[in-house]
Amino acid sequence: MRKARAAIAALVLLGALLAGESATASAGVVRPAGPSAGPSVVAAAPAISLSLVVGGLSSPVFATNARDGSGRLFIVEKTGRIRIFKNGQLLATPFLNLSPSVSTGSEQGLLGLAFSPGFATNHKFYVDYTRLNGDTVISEYRSGTTGSADVADWHTGRVVLKIAQPYANHNGGMLAFGRDGYLYIGMGDGGGAGDPGNRAQSLNTLLGKILRIDVTGTTATKAYRIPSTNPYVGHTGLDEIWDYGLRNPWRFSFDRATGNLWIGDVGQNAWEEVDRATYINGHAGKGLNWGWRVMEGRHCYSPSTGCNTSGKTLPPVEYDHNGGRCAVTGGYVYRGTAIPALVGAYVFGDYCSGEIWYTTATSTAAAPKTLLLDTAFNVSSFGEDQAGELYVCDLNGGVYKVMPG
Repeated sequence: MRKARAAIAALVLLGALLAGESATASAGVVRPAGPSAGPSVVAAAPAISLSLVVGGLSSPVFATNARDGSGRLFIVEKTGRIRIFKNGQLLATPFLNLSPSVSTGSEQGLLGLAFSPGFATNHKFYVDYTRLNGDTVISEYRSGTTGSADVADWHTGRVVLKIAQPYANHNGGMLAFGRDGYLYIGMGDGGGAGDPGNRAQSLNTLLGKILRIDVTGTTATKAYRIPSTNPYVGHTGLDEIWDYGLRNPWRFSFDRATGNLWIGDVGQNAWEEVDRATYINGHAGKGLNWGWRVMEGRHCYSPSTGCNTSGKTLPPVEYDHNGGRCAVTGGYVYRGTAIPALVGAYVFGDYCSGEIWYTTATSTAAAPKTLLLDTAFNVSSFGEDQAGELYVCDLNGGVYKVMPG
């Protein structure tokens, strides 16, 4: 069954978000990632179930909340719309409709959404999408300034950042605000098998990175500001770069209890990985090199043997493509209340196999993953509401809430 789902998955919209193109990988030197501090109570796999929240969506790829106390769930459709689930129903009018401006081929589309930490008063939110020529655009919009608070004012949009994309895949797309109030942006390596431009390891391109910018102001040349604590300010490398060495960070998140950064980075064709950076000195992940394309997971990729692991932060969790698996979907450390036995677990999944796993938030190197649920879904994303409860997006049209089993 799982292999049949993987075959079908190769034909759907995200295609290879997914699975790698063509590559080889062999065992290499392993260097542990540092342990993470914070509460973790998971001792054994709790029973969970998934309850359908809303169906009939157009390729949902993310679900999130505005942290404004409204209880609304915002659902991102790859095809260009943001929908609102409110008071038990899906609102007919989209919160924002960018469909005419969004390219949706391959892994392109409307891919990310993040609300300003001050959204309740400033009404600002940010989206990540690929425009018609395939380039990545980060734009700011506002809602609630005129008319209904459930419909954004599309004419208030301003482009914050544009990034040229050499290929149609590996666009990243995740946006999230850290505890520091800065906007973090996930960028894939630009696509093409094996990162042909070695972009992920280059500090002269924004591709294959997580970026960190200040959207509360502008400069004479940029529609944002550079935090002075970014690692390459005053040094060789682009000032926007926060960390690097990523292939396609398909969903990252910050643990709301600890501030730790978790990244699901899609591998080439052999190994998927989950990365973690400990929150320390007011931030997590500063200047880290996650290893791609030298490493795929904890294994050598280029070169295939004898690679240099010096300076690389290798993942605490990795898995291979056995059983029809093809692409990790990063999730969240569970901090809700509905499933006490799951508190302190980082929950993530695989797009092709539909499996959902957890690892404890304090996992060290070579940590195990434990199966929570085997679904028939193409798991395109996880989501989190204001209370810390988790959701699962199925690219085929549904959003489900994670419930006690």
